[in-house]
Amino acid sequence: MAAEGQKTEGRPRALFPRWIGQTGITLGSIAFTMLGLLFVTFIIGRVMPIDPVLAIVGERASNEVYQQVYQDLGLDKPLLVQFGYYLWDVMHGDFGMSLLNARPVSEDIARVFPATLELATLGTLIGVFLGVPLGVLAAVKRGSWIDQIARVVALVGYSMPIFWLGLMGLLVFYGILGWVGGPGRVGIFYVDVVPSVTGMILIDSMLDGNWTVFRDALSHIVLPASLLGYYSLAYISRMTRSFMLEQLSAEYITTARVKGMSERAVIWRHAFRNIRVQLITVIALSYAGLLEGSVLTEIIFAWPGIGSYITTALLSADMNAVLGGTVVVGLVFVLLNVFSDLLYKFFDPRAQ
Repeated sequence: MAAEGQKTEGRPRALFPRWIGQTGITLGSIAFTMLGLLFVTFIIGRVMPIDPVLAIVGERASNEVYQQVYQDLGLDKPLLVQFGYYLWDVMHGDFGMSLLNARPVSEDIARVFPATLELATLGTLIGVFLGVPLGVLAAVKRGSWIDQIARVVALVGYSMPIFWLGLMGLLVFYGILGWVGGPGRVGIFYVDVVPSVTGMILIDSMLDGNWTVFRDALSHIVLPASLLGYYSLAYISRMTRSFMLEQLSAEYITTARVKGMSERAVIWRHAFRNIRVQLITVIALSYAGLLEGSVLTEIIFAWPGIGSYITTALLSADMNAVLGGTVVVGLVFVLLNVFSDLLYKFFDPRAQ
C-alpha cells in the first residue's frame, strides 16, 4: 500500500485539464483564421479599382472636399495603421456605413442574414432527409436501376446551372401551374404584417399565430429551398453512397451476415453507424456552401438575403457592405467547421 501511495504521489499531475487545452487550441485557431480572413478582406478592399472617396463625395466634388473625406477615412495613414483601425472596428461590430442607404452595415446584415439562414437551412434539411437515404439505397442496390437513377440525379444536380433550374422552376411551377408563390419572401399584401422576432418569416408568422402569412411564405420559399435542396442532395447522396460502399465491402460486414444478422441491422446498425462521423463533415460543408453560395438563387427569386445584398453592394461600389458581408459569411463558415469538429469528437471518442 505504501509503495502504491508513493507511486501515486510521484506521478506527474497535469497543470490543466485536457479539455482546457483543447478549448484553448480551438479558440486560438478560430482567432487566427478570422485574423487571416480580416486581413484578406482588408487588402481586397484596398486593391479593388474603386475609389471609396469618390463613391461618397461624387465626381463633381472639389479637391478640398475630396482631401477632407480622404483624411476622415484614414486613407492618408500607413496601410498597417489602417488595418489596425479596421480590426478594432470589426471587433466592436462596426463595419462602417453603407453608401447606399447611409445606415450601419451591421444593421443591414442583421436584417438580411436571417433570410439566407432560413433558405439555406430548409434547403439543407431537404438535402439531408432525401440525400442520405438515397445514397444508402444506391450503395445497397449497387449496379441496379435504383443505383443508376441515384447517380443520374446526382450528376444532373452537379451539371445543371442553378440559375437555369431556377428560371425553369419559376416558369413551370409559378408561371404555368401556379403551384408556388412568385419571387420574394411573401406576397406584397403580407409585407411587414407579422412582427420580426427572429427575422425568419416562417418562424415569426408561427410565433404570431398568423397562419395566412405562414402559408404564403411557405409557398414562396418552397421552390428556391427545393432548388438548393436538390443541389445539396446531389452532393450528400453521392458522398453517402461512396462511404457506404466502403463499409459494405469491409470484413466485419461479411462476419455480421455470416452470423445471421438481418440485412437491415447490418446496414443501419453497423455500416451506417460507422459513416456518421464522415457525414457530419459533409453536411456541415454543404450547409456552409448554401449559406455562402446561394447568390444566384437569391437574385433569381428576388430573395432579400445576404447574397443579393453583397451583390448589390458590389455593383454599387459599396465596399463597406461588401467587406462586412464577406466577413460575416466567413465567420459562419468557420463556426460551422468548429461545430462539425465538436460533433465529430462526440460521435467518435477516438478523435479526442
